Amino acid sequence: MPTQLVLNGQYCRLERVSAVHADDLFEAYQLSGSEKDWTYLPAGPFKDRQAFDLHFNAILASVDPLHYAVVDLATGKAIGTVALMRIDAKNGVIEMGWVVYSRALMRTRMATEAQFLLMSYVMDNLHYRRYEWKCDSLNEGSRKAALRLGFKFEGLFRNATVYKGRTRDTAWFSIIDEEWPEVRNALVSWLSQENFDEKGQQRRSLNDFRNNSVA
Repeated sequence: MPTQLVLNGQYCRLERVSAVHADDLFEAYQLSGSEKDWTYLPAGPFKDRQAFDLHFNAILASVDPLHYAVVDLATGKAIGTVALMRIDAKNGVIEMGWVVYSRALMRTRMATEAQFLLMSYVMDNLHYRRYEWKCDSLNEGSRKAALRLGFKFEGLFRNATVYKGRTRDTAWFSIIDEEWPEVRNALVSWLSQENFDEKGQQRRSLNDFRNNSVA
């Protein structure tokens, strides 16, 4: 079972969510345009602190999903959360979910590194066989993110759940243990500081690293 409290990276670290993260996260989720970021999540957005605190207290108490705060090493502030969920240690299967990235985290190196830190912990340290990603079939951003990170599309589960008053079809993606080394190598290469210029722009894309490794 996942027990690690802190996962350290070059640009961010993941910490098991605790009360010290509440103020930072509430502040981060109030950034302009954040309302639509909760469209495909069963909670949020939160217009006031009371509503947020109800949600935050629920994720604090949860053990599955097991929530981590994404902390920006440059500022020391929590700017999003991710979670491990549907934890099946017996069969070595686990799902990454509850990706709640604030506008301060989206489309940054930290956003990718947070995913890599969880992947590496699960596959390299815990030696799981299967790492899953699931999302609303209408969530095009999440589907593209899964493919970019190296997940493979497996299919569509129709009428899988109901949330926020509508039916959801769920798209399933996964990485399995035999695929992980290639995925890991591409992510390590992309996240290297040498892959970014003085303006912070990538020199090579993640897909480029992965495609070259296949070639």
